[in-house]
Amino acid sequence: MNESLKNKVVLITGATSGIGKSSALAFAAAGSKVIVSGRREPEGQAVVDEIKTAGGEATFVKADVAREADITNLLDRTLATYDRLDVAFNNAGVEFTGPMTEITEADFQRVFAINVWGVLASMKHEIPIMLRQGGGVIINTSSIAGKIGMADNSVYIASKHAVEGLTKAAAIEYAAKGIRVNAVAPGGVETDMLTRFTGGGNEEAIASLRSLHPVQRIGRPEEIAHPVLFLASDAASFITGTSLPVDGGFLAQ
Repeated sequence: MNESLKNKVVLITGATSGIGKSSALAFAAAGSKVIVSGRREPEGQAVVDEIKTAGGEATFVKADVAREADITNLLDRTLATYDRLDVAFNNAGVEFTGPMTEITEADFQRVFAINVWGVLASMKHEIPIMLRQGGGVIINTSSIAGKIGMADNSVYIASKHAVEGLTKAAAIEYAAKGIRVNAVAPGGVETDMLTRFTGGGNEEAIASLRSLHPVQRIGRPEEIAHPVLFLASDAASFITGTSLPVDGGFLAQ
């Protein structure tokens, strides 16, 4: 158990599945008190139940990060329950694929509302809490897509580049005030999002994606969760403003 995370209050958006769910379970196993958030209440409550069954502490709060009112309610509920916020993992996001010439305004608005505004609005309301209590840690979910270009993924690519920029800007703005802000940048990971991204789990598409990673496999959600816990812990106390690739060597090529 990472002792520096014991009894810390940790908020995770997009925690009903995938990386968010694995991170919620990992934080709880480290002794943290976890606010599990997402749009799907049955799945979110199931994560909470799993944590409690294992002896951990967790609460579900339904929220759509594209809506600032939901974020405000989420933070209000967090304070009402635990009276503080030590770690925020802004993980909620959506994928999008398609040729640039076929993207609609609605497509753009949807992806940026969740992937960019959702991160920015979350930090907007998380940071004042952390300032009042003397510090905290924020981790945003970026992607290898935030560092490179890919054909037929322009809107998603742009949204994750924006997350990288927001992370750096927030880190610099609040570095002297006790708040560390970093990002984690996964490669391909076995999640529902990956299944959708590969056309419903098309085996040929998955094999192609697998081959792009030097380790010749897709990552597992827990392999992203562990670096997230590291960034949240005191072991990373001198790290801020960075984006940590967790990508099986993808970006080394």
